[in-house]
Amino acid sequence: MSALFTGSLTVLIIIGAANGIIGGLIGICGIAGFLLPMLYTGALGFPVDQALAFSFLAFFVSGILGSMNYHKAGNLDIPLSIKLGAGSLIGAVAGVLLQAMISKETAKTILYFVVLFSGLSILYRMWSDKKKSGEDKAEKESKLTGQLWFLLILGIVTGAICSLSGAGGPVLVMPLLITVGVSARTAVGVALFDSVFIAIPACIGYLSRIDWKNSLLILVIIAVTHGAGVLIGSHYADKVPVKGLKIFVAVFSVFIAAYMLI
Repeated sequence: MSALFTGSLTVLIIIGAANGIIGGLIGICGIAGFLLPMLYTGALGFPVDQALAFSFLAFFVSGILGSMNYHKAGNLDIPLSIKLGAGSLIGAVAGVLLQAMISKETAKTILYFVVLFSGLSILYRMWSDKKKSGEDKAEKESKLTGQLWFLLILGIVTGAICSLSGAGGPVLVMPLLITVGVSARTAVGVALFDSVFIAIPACIGYLSRIDWKNSLLILVIIAVTHGAGVLIGSHYADKVPVKGLKIFVAVFSVFIAAYMLI
């Protein structure tokens, strides 16, 4: 199967285009990475380990480029990111090890459920933002972001879920940070930086399970097109209606995940 896919020009074009588009969405609004493993396993039929290896390579690239852009804009809390990232690193290692202990079909099902939850959480977050009437609750709960134990636990849990399922990171971490009082822009920057801590052990772990030398061309295409997409998306982030994009990504992910589960 691997040889079939690595030798197909059509599949290479699809992978390059998808990584460019999804990278652009990440550059604009920080989410959408969770669609990549869905593409690889659902539409292209790659084995789970290969799909996750490809996905986390992209997340590593978008995490670095995206967080650099947010840091330049003053929207990256470094101390908070390091503490959260330490927990995510531990959780990501645990997630990779756990994924090896379950069946591939179970891993796919977990992926689809996480994508479904991610899409619904985006829609819920947007709905709750409309209903929000004041800042008192956020100010009270924001004290948690200064607690090391809280950030480590948050990182371990989200890191394990993301590395196990291929959900990337921002789509789970970002809404949780906003809930405890972190501003939306800073939450996106921290979540992107945190995805690097998740992607490093996840990418190494999943690449070690596949014949990555036969997939070298795909890996290069992913890194180049995804990186280009993130840079372009970041450049136009202030010119694109983010709300509409988030709704599209959320609805699309819910529909696809539900279809795959059914």
